Amino acid sequence: MKGEPIVILLAEDDPAHAEIVRRNLAGSHVANHLHHVTDGQEALDYLYHRNRYAEPGQAPRPGLILLDLRMPRVDGLEVLKVVKNDPELMRIPVVVLTTSAAESDIAKAYECHANSYLVKPVDFSHFVSLLKTLGYYWLVWNQNPY
Repeated sequence: MKGEPIVILLAEDDPAHAEIVRRNLAGSHVANHLHHVTDGQEALDYLYHRNRYAEPGQAPRPGLILLDLRMPRVDGLEVLKVVKNDPELMRIPVVVLTTSAAESDIAKAYECHANSYLVKPVDFSHFVSLLKTLGYYWLVWNQNPY
């Protein structure tokens, strides 16, 4: 297993879902630093070091973005488009983690170059299992280009 920490940007407006993600990634003993933002605009501010993230060191570059689709101010698809069209950010893996299983949402996410699309299970134990698998795959086994 890799030992170096990875920064994860979690863009999630549901506080309960964010807490489940935080607890399960920490409980999986995967070395990481989780930064949680609550809407798409805040995610973009974080990535571009604007507003409350303008101070040096406030927003370390993420090695993985976990992105909800349905968020206030700027939705997840728009954030995904911005990230994947920016030469400085496009290599960051983006995993869409959302409640929507709609085929149109899945198609749009992959058209915008999402690296993965995961539907949050309604059942808590299945959600926990998904997050453990996600943590090990993206943070331990996957090889990043940087």
